Amino acid sequence: RRPVLQVLHQFVRHASETAASLVLERSLNCVQLLGRVGQDPPEGKNLVTIFSPATNEMRRSGESEAYQMGDVSQKTTWHRISVFQPGLRDVAYQYVRKGSRIYVAGKIDYGEYMDKNNVRRQATTIING
Repeated sequence: RRPVLQVLHQFVRHASETAASLVLERSLNCVQLLGRVGQDPPEGKNLVTIFSPATNEMRRSGESEAYQMGDVSQKTTWHRISVFQPGLRDVAYQYVRKGSRIYVAGKIDYGEYMDKNNVRRQATTIING
């Protein structure tokens, strides 16, 4: 067998042998972002600080060869960051500014909210802290 298949086989065998004895399954919800902040976090002493950085993904269309240039386009994705820890909230208020480059590590949370027009919206949030 190839080494990858051997590892996969061992993992599946081990998982199936111990599945009956597991009460809780271990899992991971972790995301890392590096981007630029779109606007300053709102002022005030709220329980949560929210701001939104953007990440960019470059895409090439046209020729498939790496050394030949096709048309290059950029896809921008905005991320909603929620900071709950009091110390981190203070740091965000003090240092996070529109246009600043920021690295964020946290977990993904999916939910809903009502916008200012009372329309229910879906939200994906990165929670830090």
